[in-house]
Amino acid sequence: MFSGILGVLGMWALAAEPTSDNPSVATDRPTLAASDRPNILWITCEDMGPHLGCYGDQYAQTPNLDRLAARGLRYRVCWSNAPVCAPARTTIITGVYPTSLGAEHMRSEVRMPDWMKMYPQFLRAEGYYCTNNSKEDYNLVKPPGVWDQSSPKAHWKNRRPGQPFFAVFNLTITHESQIRNRPHTLQHDPAKAPVPPYHPDTPEVRHDWAQYYDRITQMDAQAGQILQELEEAGLADQTIIFFYSDHGSGMPRHKRWLYDDGLHTPLIVYFPEKFRHLAPKDYQAGGASDRLVSFVDLAPTLLSLVGRKPPDWMQGQAFMGPFAGPERKYLFGFRGRMDERYDMSRAVRTERYLYIRNYMPHRLQGEYVGYMFQTPTTVVWRKLFDEGKLRPEQAAFWQPKPPEELYDLQTDPHCIRNLADDSNHASVFEELRHTLRQHLLEVRDLGFLSEAEMHRRAGGRTLYEFGHDPKAYPLERILAMAELAAQRTAEAVPQLRAGLKDLDSGVRYWAAMGLLIRGQKAVQVARTDLLQALADESPSVRVVAAWALGLHGQPEDRDKLLQTLQTHASPQTNGTYLATFTLNVIDALGRKAEPIYPTLRQLPLKDPNAPARANDYVERLLPVILGPDWQPPKPKPKPKNP
Repeated sequence: MFSGILGVLGMWALAAEPTSDNPSVATDRPTLAASDRPNILWITCEDMGPHLGCYGDQYAQTPNLDRLAARGLRYRVCWSNAPVCAPARTTIITGVYPTSLGAEHMRSEVRMPDWMKMYPQFLRAEGYYCTNNSKEDYNLVKPPGVWDQSSPKAHWKNRRPGQPFFAVFNLTITHESQIRNRPHTLQHDPAKAPVPPYHPDTPEVRHDWAQYYDRITQMDAQAGQILQELEEAGLADQTIIFFYSDHGSGMPRHKRWLYDDGLHTPLIVYFPEKFRHLAPKDYQAGGASDRLVSFVDLAPTLLSLVGRKPPDWMQGQAFMGPFAGPERKYLFGFRGRMDERYDMSRAVRTERYLYIRNYMPHRLQGEYVGYMFQTPTTVVWRKLFDEGKLRPEQAAFWQPKPPEELYDLQTDPHCIRNLADDSNHASVFEELRHTLRQHLLEVRDLGFLSEAEMHRRAGGRTLYEFGHDPKAYPLERILAMAELAAQRTAEAVPQLRAGLKDLDSGVRYWAAMGLLIRGQKAVQVARTDLLQALADESPSVRVVAAWALGLHGQPEDRDKLLQTLQTHASPQTNGTYLATFTLNVIDALGRKAEPIYPTLRQLPLKDPNAPARANDYVERLLPVILGPDWQPPKPKPKPKNP
């Protein structure tokens, strides 16, 4: 049992003088001693599913976290909402779905409304010393005064005497990059590695899985050191402890994908005896909770634990403390741009079922992402697909997606048997399809505009405020066209053609996408409409029209559509988001786009106004399109002073 008590470190009044880094505190709240408030410690790691001994994984070696779980409560189902780090952390820091903020895309950087805060700002206003050691990785512009300290030196011990703390320690040893770095001497026996049925059973795959588990064991030791430090400081009996990962494992088809392996994370919570009154009703040492929770719930839960009612704009709900809400029946996930590759999918799960809706089903599941292809498993998996040596459940990853997917997680935890067309599951299919649609409308999901288009249409407003204006963003009409577009039904072609004439650019975008998805016959029928769309006032509509004509139009269309793509490929003149999208299209056209390759070789690589985090995607895509011998253009020499 954690032992030790908090020494008498003095009383610390909440009414501190406000500064730019220490938000003022409401005067109507009582002044409390530090001992009346829990300290809160978050130990987090990266790219790891619930692959711990306490979750029943017999291959795992995790004694420290297993002991924590034996003293605390383990959540059987905790979802990350996003299967990749930056959107997942954006969800956590705000308690708002990034799809509602316009922040779903990997390594974007958008503004929040001025009245919205990140959760540490609320905790600091309650008198907490808030530290983050050390990764932030939000898709948001961080306002001032979020953390007292956010760096590799951030630590609870730097607080004022008697001050309650909230501290995050993020352990990076399990990150995707650490399961493939070589040389590495394996500690886990690769012959015993639990290879899932969708991965090919090869030495490379077994090595990656064994190394992944090695990294988990190393992370467990690091977590144990933090817990020991807390114990030795006499703080264990005063501190609520959380442990979780930022999303599923870093293996391909886990990280970046909406299957349960990409979103399911461990969550262990320990309450010392003094603060058991804040614990959920089902809390018992060594117990497991069936309550469904997700990352959007973490911020409101923190506020509830410190006695503050979460603001109404938070879209999550507390699952602990005095402001805990009712249990959820559904959890929601999303997938947008993954590094340099655009895609769009949404998901909802219950305790038993997972439903995924793919709005770009013409895109491959395993679309080339340079970072993912550094993992040996990815390389050998693709090679075996190209050689025709995979079973159907293994080959599916390298093929276009179905428009809709339904999985029974009880009988099919690996999500390889799609039940979307199974009449025996028609009722649950319709329930989850409807539930997801209602969720998208409720949170005002901005992903139904292309990334470039939502920024263009928002003007000077924050994306959140733009998205919550029904006149500016008629989501229901746009969503209806997106749903129609993704279905592939031939009889919808007249509606799609009519959609190309709609007054809203979002409707026109999905109308063009729907014709592209249906292929050559639909594009030929709507060819005149698509040629007119090359002059659409929306650049994103122009690019999708060029994509459809480039793949399925007439030879005489080539010059015009390639000129359109060439015009939109420069990040310097069009912005990094439109240029990245355009280069995705050029890559999809393959050799058909070869006449504009000389121009691409001279493209400027940066958007001077783009966030640095998203400003290298053009440089990642050009060698894929032009070949590995491509070299960035040399900068022009500066003119000499006269």
